[in-house]
Amino acid sequence: MKKDFYDILGVSKNADAAAIKKAYRKKAIEFHPDKNPGDKTAEEKFKEAAEAYEVLGDPDKKAKYDQFGHQAFDGSGGFGGGHHMNMDDIFSQFGDIFGGGFGGFGGGGSRGGVRRAKGSNLRIKVKLTLEEIANGVEKKVKVKRKVQAPGVTYKTCSTCNGQGQVMRVTNTILGRMQSATTCPACGGSGQILDKKPSNADAQGMIVEDETVSIKIPAGVVDGMQLKVSNKGNDAPGNSIPGDLIVAIEELEHEFLKREGENLHYDLYVSFPEAVLGVSKDIEAINGKVRIKLEEGIQSGKILRLKGKGIPSINGYGSGDLLVHVNVWTPKTLNKEQKQFFEKNLEDDNFSPNPEKSDKSFFEKVKDMFS
Repeated sequence: MKKDFYDILGVSKNADAAAIKKAYRKKAIEFHPDKNPGDKTAEEKFKEAAEAYEVLGDPDKKAKYDQFGHQAFDGSGGFGGGHHMNMDDIFSQFGDIFGGGFGGFGGGGSRGGVRRAKGSNLRIKVKLTLEEIANGVEKKVKVKRKVQAPGVTYKTCSTCNGQGQVMRVTNTILGRMQSATTCPACGGSGQILDKKPSNADAQGMIVEDETVSIKIPAGVVDGMQLKVSNKGNDAPGNSIPGDLIVAIEELEHEFLKREGENLHYDLYVSFPEAVLGVSKDIEAINGKVRIKLEEGIQSGKILRLKGKGIPSINGYGSGDLLVHVNVWTPKTLNKEQKQFFEKNLEDDNFSPNPEKSDKSFFEKVKDMFS
C-alpha cells in the first residue's frame, strides 16, 4: 500500500506551503544521493520525498489528493501527480529548491549519469459524457508534438562537456557548498545541434501529428487533470519527452444531475398516478430502471436507489441515484373535473394530514447530503 504523502514529509494535513517546502528540503538534504553514495534505501526515500512534494507543493494537486487520495493520480494509462519519479524528474523539477540549484555536497558525479533535459508539457481538454465517466473510457486524441527531425545530429556541448550543467562552489558557514545550474549553452541536454534537415527548426525539431490513447478511469470529476507520461514535446539532444496533461470536462446530462458520486433525477407524476400508485421507468446511468410508487405518494418524496450513482475513484463502491417525486397539479380542468374537486373540497381524505414519518423539506435536504 502506498505511503501517505503527509507521513513521508512528516507534516500535518493543516501544514501551509512554507512548512511543506521546509519539510521537503529537510528530507531532501538528509537523503540526498551525494550525501549517501551507493545507499539504495536513502535514494528511495529521496524519491519518495520528491514524489510527495510534487503533489503537496502544488495547491491544485494537494486539493485533489486531500479529496481523493492516491487514486486522484494513479489512474490507468500512466497518469499521475504521484507517479514514481526518477532522478531526471526530480532534479529537473526541483532543482531550485535550495535557491542555487539542486547541487551536491561533494563530488557531484555520484549520481552516476548526466542530467537529461525534459521537453515541455502539452495540455489538452477531453470532454466526457456522464456515461463515460461512470464506466471509464479509452479516448484516442490527436496531438501535435515537437519531435527530433529524422537525420538530425547533435554533438557534445563544449560549455558543460556533455554534463548538461555547470558547477559552482560557494563558501558558506558550513564549508564549501557545490551547486549546479543548467548549462546556458545547451539548456541541460548536454548536446548542441550539429546537423539538421532543411525542414527542422533551429533546434532540429519538427511538428508531427500523433494519435495518443488515453485510458480514463471511472469516477473522474470535472476539472481533474490526468497525466500521460512522455507524450509531450521532445527536447533537443539526449533528452526525455515532456508529458501530456489531460484536463477533464464533464458534459451536462439531459436528465441526470451529478453531485459528487450521487445522481439526482426529477420524476414528474400526474395527480391520479400519485393517488393510485404507479410503476415508472426512469433514466439511470446505464439504462432504464423500473420503480414502483406507492398509493398516495407525496410530492417532494425522495427515493434512494443504492449503488446506481457514479463509482468512487478511490474504489469504494458507487454513489446512489436519488429520485425526486414531483406531483404535477393540472392547471386547467373541464367542468366535470372541476365539479369533482369542488365536491371533495371538504372531504377529510383530501385534507392534508402529514404523518410523523413524513419528513419536512429541510429534513429531506439533510438526508440528501448524508
